[in-house]
Amino acid sequence: MPYTEIKKNIFYEILKRFFDIFFSLLLLILFSPIILLVTLAIKIDSSGPVLADTPERVGKGGKLFKMYKFRSMVQNAHEILRENPEFTTLLAEYKKGSYKLKNDPRITSVGKFIRKYSLDEVPQFMNILMGDMSLVGPRAYYPDELREQQKKYPHTKDAVKVVLSVKPGLTGFWQVSGRSEINFDKRIAMDAHYVKKRSILYDLGIVAKTPWAMLSAKGAL
Repeated sequence: MPYTEIKKNIFYEILKRFFDIFFSLLLLILFSPIILLVTLAIKIDSSGPVLADTPERVGKGGKLFKMYKFRSMVQNAHEILRENPEFTTLLAEYKKGSYKLKNDPRITSVGKFIRKYSLDEVPQFMNILMGDMSLVGPRAYYPDELREQQKKYPHTKDAVKVVLSVKPGLTGFWQVSGRSEINFDKRIAMDAHYVKKRSILYDLGIVAKTPWAMLSAKGAL
């Protein structure tokens, strides 16, 4: 996918990568008891793998990558939604709602809890260490999501190009501002605003707001 690079100085890029590695390692250690508990809860609650088997996401420069997340839905949930005729109406609602569902029958009991408090996203610290993601950045979108949403909101094409010039983030500007409560056009505009404004202080400010956004579960789906 095409992208429009918004360059920052090399000092910012090096320092950001240092913070990504430092904080992801630190948080993996701090979250290790929670990781163990969530792993056990998922295995006990439903059949299937601990990590979600979801399609690849679009990363920096349009490169596709595998995002790690704890499984919060039934096994093969992505294929069920798109291929099972019984979910045709739900799929239409999913696309209409900017690729979000308020009442998703595929979510497991444990999945409801870990999604509410964003615990399903903890494995993404591994994506950060691998360099596919950053601690702070835009949302990591599905390829079909970007295609469909740009058809629905044609005026967002320039913003999408800006967003794809950087690594997606575990948290970001729109996540701590409204999370799932906003539609794609507003979300991508906020993501593009972050890319243009990004700095170490701005990133640290977003990181500081993230725990409250998680604990309050505002807008979480």
